Amino acid sequence: MTPEGLARALLRRWYVLLLAALVTAAACYPALRPAPRYQSSAVLVVKPPRTDNQPNQLTNLQPSLAMVSYVVVQRLQSPAGRAELKAAGAHGSYRLTPRNSGTSATPYYSIPTLQVEAEQTAPEEADRVVQVVIDVYERHLQALQAEQKVPAGTLLTVDLVNRPGTVALPPNRTRAYAGVGALGTLAGVVCALWTERYAAGRRRRQEAGQTGQTG
Repeated sequence: MTPEGLARALLRRWYVLLLAALVTAAACYPALRPAPRYQSSAVLVVKPPRTDNQPNQLTNLQPSLAMVSYVVVQRLQSPAGRAELKAAGAHGSYRLTPRNSGTSATPYYSIPTLQVEAEQTAPEEADRVVQVVIDVYERHLQALQAEQKVPAGTLLTVDLVNRPGTVALPPNRTRAYAGVGALGTLAGVVCALWTERYAAGRRRRQEAGQTGQTG
């Protein structure tokens, strides 16, 4: 079908497009009152054991600790890890993001900190999911060290730099309108073309029947 033929077909079936526009407008109404979304975020750090030379564990954060932390993150992001998190109660949207120290002089991921974020429809549920992820992360870190038979006195530990805190996310109405509008437009065009094709086929059958009766 040429562009001109497509335009003529859509003009003939304007009522189908109008109906689709009305349905799309009705579907856009829920976007005016979207469900509230909350994001909880916490930052944890992998700390080396306390020693006489380094009583403050946070002053002895080495890039190697960041690599150990990233190994644990990879485990949790694997299908088996996601299944474990889901079984533990972590559902919905959550992210584990290794963080830098925040300075331009520090190499990427050299500081063993990890940001855990979760989005839920209730603030307490977002905090709960973040805490579940942290608990599973800590369990995997301990299991990784147990596999390597690390002595108890030299075990790495997990501490929270920032405890879970929740903020309300602003609704993105523009994206909702655009998505519903695009789907409505596509559905309207498809329905109009289908209606045009059905009507054309019906006319051909009627003309064929009249020709047969005349013959």
